[in-house]
Amino acid sequence: MADFYSSPVAGAHGVHQAHEDAGSSRANSLAKLTNFTGALVSVALVVGIGVWGYKLLARDVSGIPVVRAAQGEMRVRPEEPGGQLARHQGLSVNAVAAHGTAGKFADRLILAPKPLELAEEDQPIKPAMVAQAPQAGTAEAQVIPASAAIPDVAEALRNGDVNELVASLTDGIAPLDDETEETAEAVATVTEEIVQEVETAKAEIAQAVLDAPGVSNSLRPRNRPQQAAQAMVVKASLSAEDAAVTAAIDAVSRQLSAAATREVPADTIPKGTRLVQLGAFDSPEIAREQWDKLNRRFAVYLGSKDRVVQKATSGGRVFYRLRAMGFEDIADARRFCSALVSEKADCIPVVTR
Repeated sequence: MADFYSSPVAGAHGVHQAHEDAGSSRANSLAKLTNFTGALVSVALVVGIGVWGYKLLARDVSGIPVVRAAQGEMRVRPEEPGGQLARHQGLSVNAVAAHGTAGKFADRLILAPKPLELAEEDQPIKPAMVAQAPQAGTAEAQVIPASAAIPDVAEALRNGDVNELVASLTDGIAPLDDETEETAEAVATVTEEIVQEVETAKAEIAQAVLDAPGVSNSLRPRNRPQQAAQAMVVKASLSAEDAAVTAAIDAVSRQLSAAATREVPADTIPKGTRLVQLGAFDSPEIAREQWDKLNRRFAVYLGSKDRVVQKATSGGRVFYRLRAMGFEDIADARRFCSALVSEKADCIPVVTR
C-alpha cells in the first residue's frame, strides 16, 4: 500500500491554484457580459439607422412632411348671412380675382344713383351771411383812401419832428374817449427817449467806423491803366492769320507738355505701389487726352506725377485705366484725391496687386 505525504509547500501551491481558477472564471464571465452588451448595442444601432433611413425615404421629395387633407369644406357660407349687401358686389373685377377670368356680361344695367343732396340746415354757412358783432367802446372805423400820403417815419425821427409825425399819423382819426393828458405826456416822453437812443447809436457807429484801422489812412484807388484797354482792343482786333498762329502755338505747347509727361508701363510697376485712378476709358488715346485736360486744370498737382495707362478687362469688355504714380504713401494719395475731388474731378486711391 502506497503512502502519500503532503508537505506545507504543496498545500500552499494548491490553494493558490484554486484562487487563480476562480479569478479566471469571473474574468471570463465579465468578458462574455461585455461582448453581449456590445452586440446588443450594435444591433440596436443598426435597427435605429434602418428605421431612420426608411422614414427619410418615406417622406416627401421636397422635404415637406405630408399632411392629411381635412374632409369637407373649409368655410361654409351661411344660408341667411343677414346684413345689407354692399354696392360693389357683382362687379367684373371681383370675378377676375375669384376665377381668374372676366365674368359674363350683365343682363341688366342700372345707372348709378344720383348724388345725395344736403338738407337746408346742413348747407355750409357763407361768410357774408354771418353778421359781425359790434365792439363796445370803439369808434366807427374810418377808411383811409389809398391816395393818402404815407408819412416818412424814419425821416421824422431823424429830424426830431415828433409832434408833426404824431399829427400826421392821427390826422382824421377820432381820439379815444378815455385819453388823458397824463397818457399823452407819457407817450411823448417815451418817443423822445427812443429818438435820443437812435441818434446816440448812429453817432457811435460813425465814430467806430472812422477809428477802425486802415480806414482813415486808406488810399484812393488808382485809375485804370490805359495799357489794359489797349491790350483788350488788340485782342479783339485779331485777324484770322493771328488766330491761326495762336492755335499753332497752343498745339505746340500741348505737344511739349505731352512730351514732358513721363508714362510708366503698367507691367513694370511693383506690387504694393500707391497710385490714384483718374478714370476708365475705351482707348489709350482718350485716356492720354483726359490726362492732358487734367494737367491743364491741376498742373500744380499733376506736374510731378507719372502717367500710367493700364489695360483691363471686365465682363468681356476691354477698357483702359488712367492712373497717376509718384506718391510716398497712402496718406499722400488720399490728400491728392481730396484736392481733386474738391474741384469736381474723379480720383480714387488704389494699390497695385
